[in-house]
Amino acid sequence: MLDTMNRSWPELPISQWAGTRDTLQLLLQMVGKVRLGNTPLLNHWWNVPLYVTVQGLTTSLMQHPVGGAFQIDVDVHQQRLHITLVSGARRSLPLQAGSASAFYTGLRDCLDQLNLRTQVWPMPVEIADAKAFTDDHALRPYDPSQVQAFWLALTMMVPIFERFRGRFLGKASPVHLFWGAMDLATTRFSGRSAPPHPGGAYHLGPRVMHEAYSHEVSSCGYWPGGASEGIFYSYAYPRPAGYADYPIHPADAYWSDELGEFCLPYRAVRCAGAPDELLLSFLQSTYEAAATTANWQRHQLERHRG
Repeated sequence: MLDTMNRSWPELPISQWAGTRDTLQLLLQMVGKVRLGNTPLLNHWWNVPLYVTVQGLTTSLMQHPVGGAFQIDVDVHQQRLHITLVSGARRSLPLQAGSASAFYTGLRDCLDQLNLRTQVWPMPVEIADAKAFTDDHALRPYDPSQVQAFWLALTMMVPIFERFRGRFLGKASPVHLFWGAMDLATTRFSGRSAPPHPGGAYHLGPRVMHEAYSHEVSSCGYWPGGASEGIFYSYAYPRPAGYADYPIHPADAYWSDELGEFCLPYRAVRCAGAPDELLLSFLQSTYEAAATTANWQRHQLERHRG
């Protein structure tokens, strides 16, 4: 039994940390766009997400065409962003309240000082009414304790998502954090191609969504929105007939017409006696909903549970 090593899941009340959450989302988008600019395209944009570490979040290793190999780390212990070359050269920025434009300028200055100049599009994505980083001068809040709580929750989730991912023999994504909506996710693939995605996300053109959803998927994750403490979600693309009506577990889970996906409140997992098993039951049953209604070749794609 994993049970996250008997650690307590932190409370994540959206009403208290929404401001800090939105600030963090903008900062992570800046970091993610640097990764996008320094990595070759991988299938479904797997070259752009961030990864959870014991210190916070990381881009992992990137190769700049002039400055060489480097990575960017968001250190929630020190509350600093570090840009580090393989040579050991480093520049850092404090993570703190301020404007998006000021942080963006500081990030670009640090990159320039390390000979890592990177051209990025300064418009945030997947955010309604967003302003370009360069034009966003509003003072934004940043509470380090709330960021640490969010990161701690991610460290509880990752081993459970990895355990779920290990049950699948077919093509599956890493467990990674997409900085657009700031959601932790992992995706399974049936192996069949999918019709072009209709799109609809803010500031994301058709090409982005077509690449992301070029093949049939069952995807799940955690999003810090949609409920009092965020939600675990699961969806299928394309959505099979009967999918939304398929019986799932646990009892706290439900289908959302608004989101077009199954949802499980984070709070239900946090307050459960065995949170890992509760979350696994949600991940497994919603995957089975997709795989069954879409007629996946399950005997070829799934690992024997024993």
